Amino acid sequence: MLSNEIFSTYQAILIEELQPAMGCTEPIAIAYAAALMRDALGDIPTEVEISLSGNIIKNVKSVIVPATGGMHGIEAAVAAGIISGRFDKKLELLSVLGEDERISLRSYLKKTPIVISELKSSCTFDLLIRGRCGKNTACVQISGYHTNIVLAERNGESIIDRYVEKEAQKNSTKNAINRSLLSVEKIIEFADNTPLDELRPYLLRQIKMNMDIAEEGLRNPYGASIGQLLLGDGNVSVKDKARAYAAAGSDARMSGCEFPVCILSESGNQGITASVPVIVYARETGRSEEELLRALIVADLITVHQKTGIGCLSAYCGAISAGVGAGAGICYLEGGKFHEIAHTLVNAVAILSGTICDGAKPSCAAKIAMAVEAGFMGWEMAKSGREFFGGDGIVTKGVENTIRNVGQLARDGMMETDREIIRIMLEK
Repeated sequence: MLSNEIFSTYQAILIEELQPAMGCTEPIAIAYAAALMRDALGDIPTEVEISLSGNIIKNVKSVIVPATGGMHGIEAAVAAGIISGRFDKKLELLSVLGEDERISLRSYLKKTPIVISELKSSCTFDLLIRGRCGKNTACVQISGYHTNIVLAERNGESIIDRYVEKEAQKNSTKNAINRSLLSVEKIIEFADNTPLDELRPYLLRQIKMNMDIAEEGLRNPYGASIGQLLLGDGNVSVKDKARAYAAAGSDARMSGCEFPVCILSESGNQGITASVPVIVYARETGRSEEELLRALIVADLITVHQKTGIGCLSAYCGAISAGVGAGAGICYLEGGKFHEIAHTLVNAVAILSGTICDGAKPSCAAKIAMAVEAGFMGWEMAKSGREFFGGDGIVTKGVENTIRNVGQLARDGMMETDREIIRIMLEK
């Protein structure tokens, strides 16, 4: 029987994680910081300097910033945030931009110097933005995750209380919720037994947002149109349809689609990958709303559980963790219990662990398709009694031990890989 602490913690994790965002979350976080800086300054800055950790640079370089008319890159994200100014909307702040604002944005970029540098930081998600207008200056820093304000100053004086409540400042990390309480066995028990009343609105929002962008990606050409390629004439298996819809959501999102998504582990691609295959599978096989919602709880929390040891940004492709989560959710829909879901997870992890993250870009859609395929293969192996055993590579005895190994690989083992990826990308 789960304790009240487990129930409340798992519920809090889901509510915190399942938040809306428009566009790739790294450029949107830059825009959010820029909007905060404009407000702190009290005017539109005439000079801007921004320093970013390498992983943010990696994830902003190649994606289109939504609502900008096809612009991409750090300068576009900074300018879009300044022109929007709507820091109160957080990761949806660019939704207010219309054609008049896009004209202003282009004009602002032409006349305003924006100096960019790499921020040497021990934190993989760290950005510092400074602005000047006349004699006034302002500075904002976001660190740890996409909306975590750790510094806000005007003319050298702290004004962080304007944006962050004092109690929140003390606990300005996602570790304020004890994620060490997550385990595969307890996640399944939670999904089986938790009342859905409080979580239902968040899960239904996840379904609507992420299916809307998936369907948009199938209707129109975005990026390399991986989803359309996989769907073909529509005469495909439920597995291929699940892969196609997930990939199509990323096709649209990486190419500037203005539809919001429900993120997971601070990532829209991971939010799409963990949820859309489960939704498609449930609908295609005639499952009830309750069955779908409980399966999404499994997929979401298992994705978060894996990412907790990996960290927000790394050289390890987060879509893999989410594809594994989707496989676990589908296994749950099919009646899988702890044994089957644990083997699905371990099998899927063994197939694609180590896939690199070389930034947000259109090819993420293809990686998502492969991640969902690994999730399905892990489940198909488990239901037929096939499995990878401890000692097979990074797989070890016990699902929690294998998850820890993945975290160690991604967080520590791939650190130099991450640096080399960033060096290669910045040289081009």
